[in-house]
Amino acid sequence: MSTPVSRRLALGCLGATLWGVLSPAWSATPTLRVLTHSSFDLPKELLAGFERSAGVKLSIIKAGDAGEMLNKLILTRAKPIADVVYGIDNALAGKAVAAGVLAPYSGPASTAPSAASLPAPLVPVDHGYVTLNIDKAWFAKQGVPVPTSLADLTQPAYQNLLVVQHPATSSPGLGFLAATIAGMGEAAAFDWWARLRANGVKVAKGWSEAYYTDFSRNGGKRPIVVSYASSPAAEVFYSKEKISEPPTASLTLPGGVFQQVEGVALVKGGGQAEAAGRFIEFLRSAPVQQAIPTSVWMYPATPGTALPEVMRHAVAPTRFDNPSTDDLAQHSGAWVQRWVKVVLK
Repeated sequence: MSTPVSRRLALGCLGATLWGVLSPAWSATPTLRVLTHSSFDLPKELLAGFERSAGVKLSIIKAGDAGEMLNKLILTRAKPIADVVYGIDNALAGKAVAAGVLAPYSGPASTAPSAASLPAPLVPVDHGYVTLNIDKAWFAKQGVPVPTSLADLTQPAYQNLLVVQHPATSSPGLGFLAATIAGMGEAAAFDWWARLRANGVKVAKGWSEAYYTDFSRNGGKRPIVVSYASSPAAEVFYSKEKISEPPTASLTLPGGVFQQVEGVALVKGGGQAEAAGRFIEFLRSAPVQQAIPTSVWMYPATPGTALPEVMRHAVAPTRFDNPSTDDLAQHSGAWVQRWVKVVLK
């Protein structure tokens, strides 16, 4: 026989159980899906602070290099896999806009001053420079002169030394291809790429594979890699030993430097529009902009943002070779197709 107290306890337990079963949506924290390339990284405390302030749980979806990421976004546009996307750059912006996968955004960040620009609806977050990087120790040991021009790389002394990224799946790969075209002219650039193929250039799917697998600094066999002007600074920052000079160097060769601008945008058809907008503003906030250099190893989009000391090893090139925004939008697809025929087939 139950007592009044035990009956009250039983009723209370039953009520709590029914509440949990009947109203999970009322108590669940909504999820904001953020699609990024594989190099996206911000301090955990900043991401946790955003979750608290926005009242959401972040789901960071890393989808490979930026070109691969955009391809996935396009393939899933009928049923979007994200609410907001970060990492589409100026080389890919035209393709993204033409595919209709981005939604308009008119918050404060959309008109904020930026060190470099992107076509709407993308909001600039950071910018950097795609360049050739070398393993200094390899060149010193082998006695091979450091190349001083792109033409050098087609000579026998540099056979089988270079690794690049596939421009269809990699944003630095596409940026480097675009720089060669802007710097040399289309006909001369593809003639150079043909000679580079004959000289043993290797093609990797994306930046991570090229830098961490093929680059000799990380145990590979190629002492020249397409990377970034900021990569030497990252080498110092992450070195297990305390070093004052980077073991790698960035080369600013004519026709071999591309200014890359990365942005963030709402995904067309995505959910959580208010939280997604807040995430765009978050990426342009002062704490995030200050974290950009040692998180994604780019320069902040917000002018005047102070750089950490280690970025003295990431000297911004004084010149770069970028096609116009219109040329990138209209011709990058054809350039990639031609590159595949010249370099891979």
